[in-house]
Order: sequence, then C-alpha cells, then structure tokens
Amino acid sequence: MVALDEVDGDPPDYPPRHRIDSDAGHSNDAWARRVPEEERMYTRKARLAAAFVATVAAGTLLAGCAGGNPGDTGSDGVTTIQFWHRTFTPAENEWYAGIVKKFNAAQDKVKVVDTEVPADAWDQKMKAAQAAGKAPDIYTHSGSIQDAVNAGQLHELGGIVSDDALGQIIDAAKPVSAIGDKYYAYPLLLEPQTVLFWNKDMVSAAGLDAEKGPATWDELLTACAAIQPTLDKGQYCISPASDAVTFAWSTVGQQFNFSGHTALTDDWTAPNINDAGYADLMANYKKLWDNGYMPKQALAAYVEGKDFGEKKVAFKVSGSWMMSEIGSDYPDLLTKTGIGAFPDATGSTGRTATTLGNFKWVVDAKSKNADAAGAFLEWAIAGDPQNVVPFFVDTQFTKVPVRTSVQDAVAASDEAADAPWSGVIVNDIAPTAIPEPTYPWDVSLAVGTAMESVMKGAATPEAAVKTAEDAIAKVIQQQDLPSKAPKN
Repeated sequence: MVALDEVDGDPPDYPPRHRIDSDAGHSNDAWARRVPEEERMYTRKARLAAAFVATVAAGTLLAGCAGGNPGDTGSDGVTTIQFWHRTFTPAENEWYAGIVKKFNAAQDKVKVVDTEVPADAWDQKMKAAQAAGKAPDIYTHSGSIQDAVNAGQLHELGGIVSDDALGQIIDAAKPVSAIGDKYYAYPLLLEPQTVLFWNKDMVSAAGLDAEKGPATWDELLTACAAIQPTLDKGQYCISPASDAVTFAWSTVGQQFNFSGHTALTDDWTAPNINDAGYADLMANYKKLWDNGYMPKQALAAYVEGKDFGEKKVAFKVSGSWMMSEIGSDYPDLLTKTGIGAFPDATGSTGRTATTLGNFKWVVDAKSKNADAAGAFLEWAIAGDPQNVVPFFVDTQFTKVPVRTSVQDAVAASDEAADAPWSGVIVNDIAPTAIPEPTYPWDVSLAVGTAMESVMKGAATPEAAVKTAEDAIAKVIQQQDLPSKAPKN
C-alpha cells in the first residue's frame, strides 16, 4: 500500500469524519482488533472474482488507453487502477488493505493500487489531482454528492455496476447515493452522528435506572441534577458538542427534532431558524452550561471517547463510532456502557435527533478505466456479503451496513451476540435518522455559531438568530442557492 506524506491541507470536508489517532496495539481483550483469516472462504471467492472480472473484460474493461492516466492497460493485458481512501482507525485501514489484496489475488485482469491518504491531507491531495487530470479511478467520499455531481466529478454507476447490486441499497442510504434515479456512489456504511452514551455505574450511583437513557431533554436535565452531587471534582454529568464548528454538523438532527425542519426553507430562498424550536434548542444547551452539568472547556473532542473512557463524564454525546473506541481502548467499560437515541424535545416524539453520516465509494468521471473500477467496487462492497462482514465486526458493530443481506450476515456472526448495542444502532436509531444536509457548510456554521454564543451567554437567542439569519441570507444570495435547491 502506498502512503502519502501528511501535509497541512484545507479543513476536512463537511461534516468532519471522525478520526481516532490510536495505536494498533490495543488490549488483547476479545474486543480488540480481530485480524481476518486470509484463507477464509478464499477459494470460492477467487473463483467468483475471476469469473466476474472475466465477464466484464469481455466488454470494454480491457480497452486500451494512452499512458499517463490514473489507470492503464499494460502490455500484459492487466488493467491497473488507482484507489484512494483516507486514513481511518487501525481496524478500518487493515480492512481496506486486505480487501485490495484479496481482489488482486483472486483474479488476473485488474490490478488495484491502494493509496492511503492522511485525513487532514485529503482535500488538498484530491483537489490537486483533479486539477491536474490525475484523480484516482476510484476513491472514498463522505457527505453529500450533490456538489461533486454538479461539478461533473463523479461517474454514473449505472452501466459499470450491476442493476442488482444497485437495487440492494437500502432506502436510508439512497439519498447519499443517488441524484434522482441515477446512482453516483455506493455506500460502504452509514453511521448515526448523534448518539447518547452513559456510564451505568455513575448513573446507578445517583439512584437512576442505568438500563434506560433519558428519553427527553427534561429527563436529561433531571438526571444531571441527580448525578451532579455524586460526582468528584473534575467530573461532569455530560460531554456534548460545545463549539461552533461541532454544533454546526452534529446538531442538524437536533434542529430537525426541535423544529421539524433544518436551517433553510425547502426552496433554499431564505433561512428558516427564527422559531421557537431553534430558540428552545439553544436554551437547553445554555442550561447545561449555566448549571455546570458540562465542562466549560471540552475534555475531549466530540468525535472521541477519551473523557468517557476515563470516567470524567456520566453521559457522552458522540457518533455511533465511539463504541468502537471504547471496545479497543477501554474494554472494561463495554458492559458498563449504555447506548441510546439522543433525547427528544418536548412534543417531538417520533422525530429523529440525528443525521446519518456515511462513507461511499465513487468512480471518477474522467477515469479511462471506469469499467474496471466498477468491477472492483462491486466485488469488494456490493457482492459477496462476507467480503464486508469483517469490516463491521472489527469496527465492533458501530456502523450500519447498507444492504439487508450484509445486515443479516453481520447479525449472524459469532461476535454479534456480545454486541447488544448493534441492535440499538441498526434498529432503533438509524431507521429514522435524516441524511446530512446538502446546503453549503457556511449555512450550518452560522447556526453553530449562534448556538455557541447563546450557550455561553454572549448573545440572546433573538440576537444570535438575527446574526445567523443575516449570514445565511448572504450565502443564499452570493451562491444563488435557490437555483441549486434539491428538486426531489
């Protein structure tokens, strides 16, 4: 695998995907990293891969192309394609390297060159490659595909990935995969970005039910009032988002929960944040702040679980991925950690409080070997469910597969019985979660800035909303957002 040097780049794309910088040498506990068996079902997969790629090769896969392209067909008849993915957790990085190795060993028509790009260098590397006409043939993609499709950067998957494979994508994943009836991305995973975790021992010590989390903000505030007197110095009731940038992307689901909509009108002609729902949401965070239920300075980033693992907080708000960190770095807490949906606003029962993050694979629109890239994509993540089961097992059941067949295979794995939180994530939280917004990041940031200013007492809700409205209105005008509003 090729590793690109880490360099300073642009801020991560919206929303920032979690990145846990941790050593590969975690605990030897059963929940530490499990290395997939290289020979597991290898013979059968090799035959399937060879047959599949050979079928594609009969068409346009092996058409010759000029030298210097990201992928080329050599004199030996082997088509080489470039695959870029970001640096993730050790378990994820190992799976990426392993799936490329298995594909290359399973057939002799296509060679995939795997390049791991540091997360904070991704934007700079990708933009430079695209500008030079040397973007990789296939690469990972997070967030909305709308801008990339508008810019002509993504190859339509119809024709290079089978209709059967595309038809297996579950409804919850279609908004991040398709524009209208055309697919431009194939998701590997979905992951709820706002989940409530709690330390059962700390909750029990306050005389509360440790098996059930607070269902509403009122219950959460009541719980914090009971927990606070039981805490030692340096401990807090809850660690939620606490800065403008994190509020911007992590509370979109909460905005929907409180107001029944997000920050723009449906036609993107005006901001839509001047209502009681947004004001109440901001006021609730101010209650956490004013009562000392949350730390005045974050003890850990929203995307990591260090503060929870060190038992400095009873409740932690993060994405579903945090359970993977608990399992690898704090295995003693696995059986002592509760997990559930984030609390509802009063009267919003039935509306989600989280967005679904995602990571997808896409094929570059200018790839000279799109058929080969499609063949690799389908074999790796859209074919045999057993190719991706190790990914979900080794990330400790914290992510949602986008095919029912994979969900069933993951649930049937031997390890699933020891991961009761998987059902909470897949069955209780993910089905009602909303997609990430497709409007520009500056819109979300304006809301996040308003939330932080109200929470810290720097502005009244009315003043903060007015400032945010002005900022959003400027974005609408400057970027002509009405012309870019979703049509479906």
